[in-house]
Amino acid sequence: MAAARGFVLSRPVTFVTGNAKKLEEVRSILGQSIPFQSLKLDLPEMQGDPEDISKEKARLAAVQVNGPVLVEDTCLCFNALKGLPGPYIKWFLQKIGHEGLNNLLMAYDDKSAYALCVFSFALGPDSEPVTFSGKTMGKIVPPRGPNDFGWDPVFQPDGYDQTYAEMAKEEKNKISHRSKSLALVKSHFAEAGYTFQIKDI
Repeated sequence: MAAARGFVLSRPVTFVTGNAKKLEEVRSILGQSIPFQSLKLDLPEMQGDPEDISKEKARLAAVQVNGPVLVEDTCLCFNALKGLPGPYIKWFLQKIGHEGLNNLLMAYDDKSAYALCVFSFALGPDSEPVTFSGKTMGKIVPPRGPNDFGWDPVFQPDGYDQTYAEMAKEEKNKISHRSKSLALVKSHFAEAGYTFQIKDI
């Protein structure tokens, strides 16, 4: 990271996502702190450790974009299931839905879980990605709230009586796994001394 100190970026960071709700949250949390644009890319779905998955996505995206990229991998981890579904939560949700996620824990007293977000940033195709992990502890509950953003209706963060889905967006963005990870991204940009000199296209 020290080698990149004071690096000047001539174009915005490309945040790779096709998820409109995720993009909305990232825009809200980052504000004007880091100039970025969004792009949907078809990247292969890797398996493995969340940090390794996120890093590999950043490597592949940086090659396609040929510039600075920010990618994200999100996990929902059940403690009773040793961290599963983890990075595979998207497919679990598609196949079994919110009720199915609750059913996975039916035989366990332990309903505790944590939401994990891993962002990876790469300066370009030849740059080793840097990762930033944010975690919010909570528990799995029967679905409550709007059903428009993934598994938010079944995750109730510790210290709250509302699920992510029931919370005001501003409140969720203060305590979410995504906001914690992005806080580290912002700190990295500030500490590394990145500056932007973006020319009008």
